[in-house]
Amino acid sequence: MRGKRLVIALAGNANVGKSVIFNHLTKLHQHIGNWPGKTVEKAEGTLHFKGYTVDVVDLPGIYSLSTYSIEESISRRFIAVEKPDVVINVVDASVLERNLFFTLQLMELETPMVIALNQMDIARRKGIRIDVEKLEEILGVPVVPTIAVKGVGIFKLLEKSVEIFEGRIRAKPKPVKYGEEVEQRIGRLAETVMDIGLPYPARYVAIKLLEGDREIQEEVEKAKPQAVDFARMLGEELERLHGHSCPTLITSERYQAANCIAREVQKLTPPLKPTLGEKIHNLTTHRVTGYLVMAATLLSMFFFVFGVGNIFSEFLTDLLYGLEPFFEGFFGTGFLGQLAWGGVFEGLIAGATIALPYVIPFYLALYFLEDSGYLSRIAFLMDSIMHKMGLHGKAFIPLMLGYGCNVPACIGCRIMETQRERLIAAFVTTLVPCAARTVIILGLVGRFIGIQWALMLYAFNLLVVFLLGRLAFRILPGEPTGLIMEMPDYRLPHLKTVLSQTWFRLLEFLKIAFPLIIVSTFTVKLLEVTGILSVFTGLLAPVTVVWLGLPVETGITLLFGVLRKELALIMLITLLGAEDLSKALTPVQMVVFTVVSMFYIPCIATIATLVKEFGWKKSFFITVFEILFALALGGIVLRVLSLAVALF
Repeated sequence: MRGKRLVIALAGNANVGKSVIFNHLTKLHQHIGNWPGKTVEKAEGTLHFKGYTVDVVDLPGIYSLSTYSIEESISRRFIAVEKPDVVINVVDASVLERNLFFTLQLMELETPMVIALNQMDIARRKGIRIDVEKLEEILGVPVVPTIAVKGVGIFKLLEKSVEIFEGRIRAKPKPVKYGEEVEQRIGRLAETVMDIGLPYPARYVAIKLLEGDREIQEEVEKAKPQAVDFARMLGEELERLHGHSCPTLITSERYQAANCIAREVQKLTPPLKPTLGEKIHNLTTHRVTGYLVMAATLLSMFFFVFGVGNIFSEFLTDLLYGLEPFFEGFFGTGFLGQLAWGGVFEGLIAGATIALPYVIPFYLALYFLEDSGYLSRIAFLMDSIMHKMGLHGKAFIPLMLGYGCNVPACIGCRIMETQRERLIAAFVTTLVPCAARTVIILGLVGRFIGIQWALMLYAFNLLVVFLLGRLAFRILPGEPTGLIMEMPDYRLPHLKTVLSQTWFRLLEFLKIAFPLIIVSTFTVKLLEVTGILSVFTGLLAPVTVVWLGLPVETGITLLFGVLRKELALIMLITLLGAEDLSKALTPVQMVVFTVVSMFYIPCIATIATLVKEFGWKKSFFITVFEILFALALGGIVLRVLSLAVALF
């Protein structure tokens, strides 16, 4: 083995989708040049997959491994002499017999290989059904059905290549048997050339000598001239027996073998209509309708979370705040009563009315999309956009998870192939509004200013995330890689799975958030009634009041917001003493407060996760950068919005 490096060669006829597969694998890291000493274009690329650095060489599209052309000579020499670890033979499933002619020649080279049975959708439309398992059995190599233009099967191709490389599956092609007279002479000639030291298998050399291949003849003649004479004699015998030239006879035998294999593994049926799953896949990955469906889906998810959250938030607010008279009657309105109501129970009310109504529907919607298989289609669609940040579409999955919680999202960045990509993905993920920050966006801006402003903040966040991600891509050294991911079939989401995943996240939220909510609100209330709070708020006033234009109390909320983001809003309600924040804050102040909360480091749990994944130095830099960036951006937003209000 070559350490953790794997060399794959793509070989096949022209126009079978070989270049499409090559682009899927390496589009972010390709090198186009010429083969040494040749004018034929050489395409190479690199990707990272399952711990391997994979070098991919796209061989010229050819129909034979004879040396009638430069392309054929190049391909044969590369496979036989350079010996790539695996050859992926790309075959057009809609014209299987014609493509198998080349496959049989590759098999004669005895190189480890896997068949990419491409354009399966076209074969299906023509009514061609191929028994993949039987084809594997006949050829002795793995066969993977693919639809390269849609990225279907690409992940499995690489997976099979790694398994072949690691020796976990057999991939040495079975020898193809020709007619008895031909086989006898191939066997005799193979014994003659077995010990001459050529890089080709003896059987392959024997066949090429019978075909009259000039390059092979010249190489054999240097080592064992009598073998060429022997081959000529055997060829003449075959010509007398069959009445055709020996090269024509060998070609005929190959076509006959390809015909027999094709007839055995494929069945012609009336053209099949696409299944419902295929129709949905085509619709949701189309370059136009795919983005429309994605936009509609994400907007529907947003309105679902906002609509359900608002209904339950208002219901719980009216219900729980209605208990205040009974509470005061029991504890009184003195020092103990203020601590009990404002420090404990009001914190619980705020958590139940501000956080839970938005967290629960969000996780339900997220896991519904994930379990249906649609989340991977979003990643596929976002691939080209994510490239601008030096990432690929798979990075969109942790970004989506980030809308639920930044902690599992940062951990989810492990699906990226390199440390550089994992760091960039984690950095941009921490800037995505998690469910806790969604509480602030929807519970403050959406509720008191309007849903359209909340949507604008999400759009603004995406723009900033993109720009900062691109900046990180430019600054951090290294090279990007392409998108390689599995595309699961669509299925109806399993309700029990969706509910159990949501319940797990909800319990996690309750265990982590509510103790922090109670402790922090109690601490703030204690500082408030003892007069110590004014000291802290005074120290932070240059930032909160002068630069951000916010009430002096917001300094404490931003400090405690590092524990959990929803605490910032919950504590703001407590400190300002107003459930209806529109009476305590102007719309501009609401937007500024939300922008700052949206961009500074999510929470202490996220910081701990970053330390675990990337170490103290990188985590410290990300944390400090995001805090300073959020404060700077908040001040800029204040001045821009204030100017806009003054002008309009």
